[in-house]
Amino acid sequence: MKDKFIHHLKFEKRVSPNTIKSYGNDLSQFLSFSEKYENSKEILSIDNKTIRAWIIELSTKKLSNKSINRKIASVKSFFKFLVNRKLIQKNPSSLVPSLKTKKSLPLFIKENDMIELFKNININNSLEEVRTDLVLELLYGTGIRINELINLKIKNINIKKNEIKVLGKRDKERIIPSNNNIIIKTKLYLNHENRKLYESDFLLLTNKGEKVYPMMIYRMVKKCLSSLINSEKYNPHLLRHTFATHILNKGADLNAIKDLLGHESLAATQVYTHNSIEKLKETHKKSHPRAN
Repeated sequence: MKDKFIHHLKFEKRVSPNTIKSYGNDLSQFLSFSEKYENSKEILSIDNKTIRAWIIELSTKKLSNKSINRKIASVKSFFKFLVNRKLIQKNPSSLVPSLKTKKSLPLFIKENDMIELFKNININNSLEEVRTDLVLELLYGTGIRINELINLKIKNINIKKNEIKVLGKRDKERIIPSNNNIIIKTKLYLNHENRKLYESDFLLLTNKGEKVYPMMIYRMVKKCLSSLINSEKYNPHLLRHTFATHILNKGADLNAIKDLLGHESLAATQVYTHNSIEKLKETHKKSHPRAN
């Protein structure tokens, strides 16, 4: 069926077979279904009803909504292509909604584990160890994103006011309160004899005096966290989630957390409330005499 379908398109507007193949197996599966459902190989016969019937069939195959949404996205992309090439006038997939998926709660590290992490970091005055300690302190102490960390400049750290100026998404600046640990470790790092060999506006540098890069930070964080937790996600964003969750658990206002993280809307921040609610449930279950 697929070859005949491609031939039909080539006859109409000479669509390359490679273009069809680029949409992968998801599109092939849909085209096979539409042939049986419509009893036709004509692309013009495919309508909204056909696509919805295909989604219903996929749902009976015990596929996750996430997998089905991926298939829907492939089909939508294909029809959008056909409209752009003026092969069809109306996109039959335009009003087809994606299925709702369960939002996973952001992972975070327990407060006691973070305390142990910083206790167990051995500083033997090597540049690598001092730098790693500062990186962890900045990520957990401020909740900044990895790109914000990498582009942090020395002048952005106001030691007198205990403030850090961060350049976030779309070049939006925000001020984040610092803490004494960050200030102390920043001074320790900048005063290290190997760090003083290089003059740079950027705070964090490699051993060769170049600006640090994402993979370097990822490796740094993974090395420290792998001994602490068992997870597939040892990325720096985990410390951002941990920062937000911990200060929310301590009573921080959600709007304040939104500003600290640099979120544009409160909706992005509200995901952390679920972790706090789970903590409240756990506390209630342990504490209330009739909770069980």
